[in-house]
Parts: sequence; structure tokens; C-alpha cells
Amino acid sequence: MNTLLSKKLSAIIISGLFLGAALSNDLYAQSLDTSSPENAHTKLGDNENSHDHGSEKHDTEEEHHEGEHSDDSSEKHDEHNHGNENKNEISEEEHEEGITLSPQKMSIANIQVTSIKPEYQSSTIYAPGEVKANGYKSYVVSPRTESVIINRHATLGEHVEKGQKLVTLFSEAVAQAQADYLIASTEWQRIKKLGNKTVSGSRLLQAQTGFNASYGKLIALGLTKQAIGDISNKDVTAFGQYTLIAHREGVVLQDDFILGQGVNAGDTIMLLADEKQLWVEAKVSPNKKLHLSINSPALVVFNGDNYQAKVIQEAHTIDPTTRTRIIRLTVNNDNHDLHSGMFVKVLFQFETQHKVIAVPEEALIRSSDGDWTVYVEDHPGEFKAVEVELGRSLGEFREIIGLENGTRVVTQGAFFVASEIAKGGFDPHNH
Repeated sequence: MNTLLSKKLSAIIISGLFLGAALSNDLYAQSLDTSSPENAHTKLGDNENSHDHGSEKHDTEEEHHEGEHSDDSSEKHDEHNHGNENKNEISEEEHEEGITLSPQKMSIANIQVTSIKPEYQSSTIYAPGEVKANGYKSYVVSPRTESVIINRHATLGEHVEKGQKLVTLFSEAVAQAQADYLIASTEWQRIKKLGNKTVSGSRLLQAQTGFNASYGKLIALGLTKQAIGDISNKDVTAFGQYTLIAHREGVVLQDDFILGQGVNAGDTIMLLADEKQLWVEAKVSPNKKLHLSINSPALVVFNGDNYQAKVIQEAHTIDPTTRTRIIRLTVNNDNHDLHSGMFVKVLFQFETQHKVIAVPEEALIRSSDGDWTVYVEDHPGEFKAVEVELGRSLGEFREIIGLENGTRVVTQGAFFVASEIAKGGFDPHNH
């Protein structure tokens, strides 16, 4: 009995010991959990739960503020759109009025504005020219039959007088003509001495006709009366020789030959010209309308010296080589400073008989519909295109019709104004 009781007590004690150990382990584990990450996570979760409640409150406030901000933004956006509409209206006004440029931009672009008014316009137009011999005061020395040059009496550049010997030639045709003349002259002299009582009228007429014909043939071959009178039987070695003389005073401008050279009838041996008055042939583009009249003044410039000239002729055909129109002028050359073949500058001078309104050619801008316009400044820096009608061309200026006296017009930099207007995306010519 006692043994059984002692065994039960022992079992109870052992069970109590195990239970105490288990309790102590649990307490120890709990103490460790309070500082572990899991425990911290548990606490953080609790905090997040508490924060969620605060966030809901915060979100509610934010939604309230966002509503207010959205209303403000809508109002500001509407104001912005309204501002853009105003700007568009301003742009449309600029389209109607033109464009406004700041003084700085006008200075950089070198825009010049001038108050136009009627004035007498005087201008010059340049054209290249060449000095030519005066064809109306020149003389070509040439044989009238096939000949050979045997002697020279004048040289290139020499001033010769009227009647002076120039060149001596030989021709078989001239020799035969001289012989025929000598025979006809002798027969005529004989028949005249016999008279009408001895010789019939027909024979007398025949002799006279033969003499006149032989004399005229020598004249046609270029012999002078004196040369014909010198023909005689005493100097038969001179038969066939004849001398050409100067028929007018002038300078030998050409003598393209050598002694012994054969020439044909009509070949130029010498060219004589009076250099006291020369021609200048100006070559003008056919596109230029100069509206020149006879005796219109011009200035010939060579090597810095000026010579007064006047228009005498205007060609109505185009030169096939240079594709230019020839305008011929006369220029006095009393000091013989100008010579044929020189290249000169020709300045045509124009002056209107009445006062006209004119602007530089660069002030004119063609609009999109083909009309000519200028830019008018109504207020400082404000420009708009105004259509004008073109009048006469006055060199670098052009007469315009359609603007009043005192109108301020862009005379330099009009192309820049047109470009600035075009950048705005609308027609720069108010169309």
C-alpha cells in the first residue's frame, strides 16, 4: 500500500516538474517575440491600420482641395483660351493693317522710309559703247577694176587733205582704156579740124561719141581729169598705171595692203575718216525702254574724261551676235582724244518736263495677284501694302500713280518688310 502511494506521488511530482519547465519555456519564448521582426511586423501592421484611418481622412481633405484646384484650373484655362482668342484677334488686326516693326529691327534691316513728293526727275542709264568712224564723213579707197598695188603715198594714222595722192596701182584694163582714149582723142581732134564742110555730120558725131565714151571709161576706172589729160604718146611706159586720191579730208584709219599685192574691184585698200566728229554705238538690252528721241543728250566717258554726245539714230533690229539694240550717237572730237575702236561708257541722261512722284525700283513689290505695291507707313513702324500704278521708267526710279503728296513710303528694305509679313502666315499684300 505504501509502495503504491509512493509511486503515485512520484509520478505527480515528475509531472509537476515537466509542467513547470514547459511554462518557463513559453514565458521565455514570449519575451523573445516582443523584440523579434515578426513581433515588429505585428506592431507595424497595427500602426498601418491606424495610419489607414488617418489616410482616409487625408484623402478626403485632398479630394476637397483637388476639387477646389480643379475649379481654379478650369477658370485659369478659360482665361488662357480667352487670351489666345484675343491674340488671334490681334493677329487678325495685324493682317488687316500690315505689320509693326520695332526701331531695332528696322535699323538692323536698314529700312528707310521717305516722304514722297512731286519732283523733277533726272537720271542716267549706263550702256557699253564703242567708238566708230563717222560713216557719213568717211571714205573707202578701193580699185574699180582688178589691179596690182605698186606704190604707197600715205600711211596709217596720217592726216590727208582732199586731192592728196594715196596709192598707185597698175591694171591691164586701165592700160587698154588709156590706149582707146588716146586713139579716140586723136581722131576727134582731127575730125574737128576738118570741119563740117569736109566731113559729114554722121562722121563728126561718130568721132565725138568715141572720144566721150573712152573718156568716160577712164573716169569710171578712177582716173582723175588731170591724169586723163596727161595721157600722151610721149610716155607709153606709164600706160596701165593710175593713182587713187583722197576725195575728202581725214585720217587714214586702215591701210591693209602691201606693195605688189593684187586686189579685186571693190576691195578696201584704205579707209579715211574725219575724226573731228565720231560715232559711238551704244549696246542696250532690248528689255530696256529708254524712250529716246533724236538729239537726246548723253555722256560718253573714257579714261575719266567726259564728252558730250547726242542721239542721232536708234536701230529697230537686234544685233545677231550680241543680242542687243544699237543706239548711235555723235560726239565731237576736236582734240582727237577719241579714236575708232575704243570702248567707252555711255550714260543716257533723262529729265522730266514736269514734276512727278517716283520711287526707287527696289521699293516696288509685286503682289500675289500681279499688281504692283509699295509699303506705306501710316504710323511709326506700322506698314501696309498699297497698290500703285506704274508710269515712266526713270533710270533707277519709276514714276508711280495713286499716292498722295507726303505719303511715307519704304524706299529701301521693302523686300524685308514683305518677308516679315509672310512669316506671319498671311498674304503680305492685304489680299
